Amino acid sequence: MQHQNMATRYRERRRRQRGPVSDQDMDTDFSESMGPANACIMVLMGQVHAVERRFWARETSTDWWDRIVLQVWDDSQWLRNFRMRKGTFMELCDLLSPALKRMNTRMRAALTVEKQVAIALWKLATPDSYRSVGNQFGVGKSTVGAAVMQVAHAIKDLLISRVVTLGNVQVIVDGFAAMGFPNCGGAIDGTHIPILAPEHQAGEYINRKGYFSIVLQALVDNKGRFTNINVGWPGKVHDARIFRNSGLFQKLQEGTFFPDQKISVGDVEMPICILGDPAYPLMPWLMKPYTGSLDSSQELFNYRLSKCRMVVECAFGRLKARWRSLLTRLDLSETNIPTVITACCVLHNICESKGETFMAGWEIEANRLAAGYAQPDTRAVRRAQEGAVRIREALKTSFMTGQATV
Repeated sequence: MQHQNMATRYRERRRRQRGPVSDQDMDTDFSESMGPANACIMVLMGQVHAVERRFWARETSTDWWDRIVLQVWDDSQWLRNFRMRKGTFMELCDLLSPALKRMNTRMRAALTVEKQVAIALWKLATPDSYRSVGNQFGVGKSTVGAAVMQVAHAIKDLLISRVVTLGNVQVIVDGFAAMGFPNCGGAIDGTHIPILAPEHQAGEYINRKGYFSIVLQALVDNKGRFTNINVGWPGKVHDARIFRNSGLFQKLQEGTFFPDQKISVGDVEMPICILGDPAYPLMPWLMKPYTGSLDSSQELFNYRLSKCRMVVECAFGRLKARWRSLLTRLDLSETNIPTVITACCVLHNICESKGETFMAGWEIEANRLAAGYAQPDTRAVRRAQEGAVRIREALKTSFMTGQATV
């Protein structure tokens, strides 16, 4: 009884000190001085009610994305910033949705598929930092990094086999024939993508120009679309070695990459071939230019070959101009870099196939960024198969006499 009387007197004294109490005053304010332990005790005693928060993640502004980009931007603004029109973007999101769709949790509101893809494309298309892109979309920089890799993995897993593919071989052969080279199924080359110094075996990644790089080997069709890619070899490795260790070389050697479609050039049979520069070996299915002191017939052959082989160099230029992050030393691990480069190649093909406009200003900016990372010269390879020499000689003669099918 004594304890009850003391408690009653204490409560009355506290009321007099605080003055009249309104209903609003009865709401408990959890200040930092209270501490989580005391708050839990008060909840257990029934003095306050636990409040269930919907999401615990820090709230940031997403108005720019939700209300401006999605609702106001026209196709020209989408193209400038995401490298594709809104319709193509939405088609891409539909294709990637099975791998990217997330559920909300008590801790965080999941990013929509569209926002994940938008963040990734913005980061790949610009030299902007993770923090800058995060501020643009109202997310943290770690969220930007996660979105880039999740989207890149989704593109690699779901789209590469559908988008980076040979397609209609006869259309490709006819396209190269119209450009001046008969029975050609593609042009091959390698390009160096600058990277930061890797943590392990960094010396292997220093190319002949003295910077760290990873090599992208690509075969392209007559329209400059990638039909086969190989990514991941260190910059120190010669193009010919990369080629000989690729799946493409094995398939070409076995005769399984192209249909068995031969033409007669003079008295020589010629299979569908690809075109390379002097760094590649001369094979019955790989034609390369003559080197050294040239006569007029060899110069004509080289001109025809070079005119058609330019499509691969143009493809690399457009790839890097669209996805400028490939020119700014990718700050990713050695294991993640090939995935991002692969994703950019897939996106390149999608843009080319959809007829997305390639804006002139992109190439100017790309040339500025690429100025510090010149492509290394590659030593010529002199190896040649006897059958390949005969095919090249027959082609050279046919070009001079006008007997080749072009």
